[in-house]
Amino acid sequence: MKKKILWPTDFSGRAKHALETVKTLTEIHDAEIHVLYVITDIAHHRGLYGNFEQDHIDRIFEWEHKKAAERLDQICSQELEGCPLYVKHIAAGDPAEEIIKTALQEKVDLVVLATRGTGEAFQIGTVAEKILKDSPVPVMMVPTSGEPVEMKKAS
Repeated sequence: MKKKILWPTDFSGRAKHALETVKTLTEIHDAEIHVLYVITDIAHHRGLYGNFEQDHIDRIFEWEHKKAAERLDQICSQELEGCPLYVKHIAAGDPAEEIIKTALQEKVDLVVLATRGTGEAFQIGTVAEKILKDSPVPVMMVPTSGEPVEMKKAS
């Protein structure tokens, strides 16, 4: 029986496709939902984003962390209101690495994610592929097809 399910989201409409599966599984198994958003660590990619001082990078990170927390609160209150328990996580770094790390730390039984996220042109995105190959826990991939369903943004 699945007691803890990890649903990583990039807040894209494609990620929302997996949410319906997560909700169904939690109702069937009375499981916890662990919702994870991973912030891109721009300090690690300084050359791509410009030559910023650390203070500027810290302010960008703080802003993105605040917005991510707002979005997770919104998803949990609007989309997961019928679920028995949900836990919100925000991490920074490589998405695939942080998803696997969270799965291990939280001792989840299953990772449920969309086959592709924001900007992915292939049937299976690079993050999903890495997780599928390297996850020490079972992974359920929910196919995304057609136009993605957009999640509402926090104002």
